[in-house]
Amino acid sequence: MEASGSQIGGRIKRLRRVRHLSQADLAAALGISPSYLNLIEHNRRKVTVPLLFSIAGYFGVEPGELVDSDEGRLVGDLMEIFGDDLFADSDLTNLEIRDLAHANPAAARAVLKLYDRYKNFTGAASPRPMPGEAEPFHLATDAISDFLQANANHFPALEEAAERVRVDIDNSGDSFETGIKTYLFNVFGLETRLASLPHGVARQLDAARRHLLVSDLLPGETASFLLAQQIGTLAASAEIDAVIDGANLPEGDAPALARNVLSSYFAAALLMPYEPFLKACRDHRYDIDRIGRRFGASFEQVCHRMTTLQRKGASGIPLHLVRTDIAGNISKRFSLSGIHIPRHSGACPRWNIYAAFLAPDRINVQISQMPDGQRYFCIARTITKGDYRYNAPRRHLSIGLGCAIHHAKEMIYAEGVDLTSEQQIVPIGTGCRICPRLECSSRAHPPADHRFRLDDSIRPESIYARMG
Repeated sequence: MEASGSQIGGRIKRLRRVRHLSQADLAAALGISPSYLNLIEHNRRKVTVPLLFSIAGYFGVEPGELVDSDEGRLVGDLMEIFGDDLFADSDLTNLEIRDLAHANPAAARAVLKLYDRYKNFTGAASPRPMPGEAEPFHLATDAISDFLQANANHFPALEEAAERVRVDIDNSGDSFETGIKTYLFNVFGLETRLASLPHGVARQLDAARRHLLVSDLLPGETASFLLAQQIGTLAASAEIDAVIDGANLPEGDAPALARNVLSSYFAAALLMPYEPFLKACRDHRYDIDRIGRRFGASFEQVCHRMTTLQRKGASGIPLHLVRTDIAGNISKRFSLSGIHIPRHSGACPRWNIYAAFLAPDRINVQISQMPDGQRYFCIARTITKGDYRYNAPRRHLSIGLGCAIHHAKEMIYAEGVDLTSEQQIVPIGTGCRICPRLECSSRAHPPADHRFRLDDSIRPESIYARMG
């Protein structure tokens, strides 16, 4: 017998890379040839059921975790790009797009890559956007999102490096805040100081004086995070470089952006050590504010850290995370829950990440149902960023976090919510151009694969909600 699932190979490849194994090492452990493993990882050979169980046992995962593919996310990405006006005359159907993703996932990903480069080219040629408009597409940002997704946003080498540094800081006898500054001075000769820095600069290294300057306008948790991130760039540079060298990132800005992302990952692991943080999540049922108080971290920092809990044998809830501004521009996206987050366009206006702006600083809870019938438990809350000074400009963002509905009871936010009630469900989509919900009065655009057939005798609330 053979196991189906078009992305088994990709999952095996990701697990192998996370464990820093060569194809030869894994093939030897499984009793197969490296060439056969290479074909499996590229989805050119199906995996027999006995081999599937051997691979799952070797990595300590359930066989179903390998079989379950990310085809849904690939289909969603394809539908999103084919909803572009560029393809308006192509008349592609959703079924044809699904067939492409299922039958030829490598070709489908090549199409995504080509479209990404097209958007990068056209964005670079466009004028700078006006305030409130979306930024031009940048190839590196999506490359980093895909990179994090491929690694399940979990990097064991950085976790280990952060734990080594944490032990040194904890053994110093100082408070953690003092200990982190002492570590920077004793190990790297850097004296930490609060300073009045130029507008927009949060941290600055004065190499000549060996001073690490942090803006005195920042919240305390942000200042601590920046110090921890600086330690990451210095103490974990080898680990960060190794991760980047093993990634298939495009040239240009992507490696530099990846280095910043990975040093931030180190900082979160240093401030919120894996085992105590996972225990706090389980003990307090993912109560973000309570856990933030425990570790001296912000709401956004805790949410990010929760998405990284994917250690073998000690994993947290598979979560998704999205960050958007008030204009609908998605600046961060990651999904282990299975929910599809738009790649290039804004998300569904029915999603609670937008409703959260109507009730600032309050947790907005929603049971979201995608067009394929899958349900997710989603929470969202707004945050405000800006200098701690009078009349400083502020940025208002919404952070969304969620899981598949069967994990909802593990989160404190599900208390008092009837998870089985049909009345609690909010139908949402990925984006108007690829959403099949024709009756939706919140539509901003017509579906890409439908045409207008309007009745002049009727004026609907939304003309896009009444189409042929």
